Amino acid sequence: MIRIIVVDDHQLVRIGIRRLLEDVAGLKVIADAGSGEEAVELVRELKPDVVLMDIQMPGIGGLEATRRCLRAHPEVKVLVVTIYEDEPYPSKLLNVGAAGYLTKGADIKEMLLAIRKVHSGQRYICAEIAQRRALRPFSEADTSPFDQLSTREMQITLMVIMGINAQDISEKLSLSPKTVNSYRYRVFEKLGIKNDVGLTRLAIKYGIIDAEVAA
Repeated sequence: MIRIIVVDDHQLVRIGIRRLLEDVAGLKVIADAGSGEEAVELVRELKPDVVLMDIQMPGIGGLEATRRCLRAHPEVKVLVVTIYEDEPYPSKLLNVGAAGYLTKGADIKEMLLAIRKVHSGQRYICAEIAQRRALRPFSEADTSPFDQLSTREMQITLMVIMGINAQDISEKLSLSPKTVNSYRYRVFEKLGIKNDVGLTRLAIKYGIIDAEVAA
């Protein structure tokens, strides 16, 4: 039996995935979470086999949640399930230890295949992402300035873009506000921008977030 936790900040998505999986032999959704923080606690407590992880969520988000889940339970397999197809998301998540990357456009057959693949110790990347990653080294158009950011810098970048202030970021990440601001200005320097507005515009330009999210 593959024991699964579903992580997504939209309740309807969590309910939908639960219903898709509840009648599948050999699978059992043992819990769901609406935030990265909740996911980490559930992984620590329940020791699931597979976590279906969204990326863009309130709080620490899927990137840091993936890292913390793996730290809490190294045997767990994290399968990212997201709307985001463009870099740097796939590379960042796979680099911190995600076992697979699936878009929400996938059908149930592909989701089941991905779950079983990652549970067996294999890596699964959906066709759209695999193709983009295969072509990326040969295409300048696919490069992104966000690729140069470290995992921590990218994490703080996402939180800044979502409008979370330095004090709240520091509390969520157990860093001092001064350290958070140091990261922010390091990001500004690497990306060649001057403020949060410039950061948001650049993030929209390179597909890190949708314009509607930043509105």
